[in-house]
Amino acid sequence: MSENNEKKTGWFGRLKAGLSRSAGQLGEQIGALFTKRKLDREALDELEETLIKADLGIATAAKIVAAIAKDRFDKDITPDEIRSALAEAVTPLLQPVEKPMDLSGAKPQVILIVGVNGVGKTTTIGKIASKLHDDGKTVMLAAGDTFRAAAVEQLKVWGERAHAQVLARETGADAAGLAFDALTQAHAKNVDVLMIDTAGRLQNKADLMGELAKIVRVLKKQVPDAPHHVLLVLDATTGQNAINQVATFKEICAVTGLVVTKLDGTARGGVLVAIADKFGLPVHYIGVGEQAADLQPFSAQGFARALAGLDQT
Repeated sequence: MSENNEKKTGWFGRLKAGLSRSAGQLGEQIGALFTKRKLDREALDELEETLIKADLGIATAAKIVAAIAKDRFDKDITPDEIRSALAEAVTPLLQPVEKPMDLSGAKPQVILIVGVNGVGKTTTIGKIASKLHDDGKTVMLAAGDTFRAAAVEQLKVWGERAHAQVLARETGADAAGLAFDALTQAHAKNVDVLMIDTAGRLQNKADLMGELAKIVRVLKKQVPDAPHHVLLVLDATTGQNAINQVATFKEICAVTGLVVTKLDGTARGGVLVAIADKFGLPVHYIGVGEQAADLQPFSAQGFARALAGLDQT
């Protein structure tokens, strides 16, 4: 087996283990539903209800059930066949959002990271920075969540690991001014990628909206098409609430892509399918643990099969 294949297999194993609670819950219910049974209308309704309970959402669950029923309606079907059919139905819903982040444009590529507090924004920035460094890119990090001293310190630790310079200010400093200075320095040092952390306080949406709009304005004064990417970090354990967060941040700022964290140990991993189906935003990375290697590019087929409790093809 090649080193690349070993890496893929190792990552899929971590993903499958991470989604084991989601897959286990689905698998148990599918097993109970489809032991010696035809795929009739009643069975389909119960399957749809099972998918909704697994956080796939009402509209998405209906699409999946319709796809499964298309060639199998009123036929005898086993739990294993249902799991395979589930993966086959979910994969095409996810394929349109399986898009790596394109960093091939002008230097520096400016990435604004947004999301509510507690979703793992700062850790995600550090992990992406580590990957970019491993890919041979120079990275600068800006500690734009100036209200949380812990976030600044955490970013500095990740910056050291990723060999990335971290620009920070005192607690409560103006985040837009920090972003402006960071872009100035990134230009001067010919840095490949500048990643800017932001605050995530949604208690007063107007304040957050104003702060993010100000950051974008000062970036555009220097680089008219900056930020080149606006990544929204979501915590999968929040289930359907993650859908509300996507809607809110799409309103606040022009989100270009998603990172879904904490897929390990949650029974709510199906929410990623609902988000992909509802919003169509690219999912650039998914995370299943604390280490840098636990954040990897999103694979539609890999995720669909892991969610269904299946092995890699």
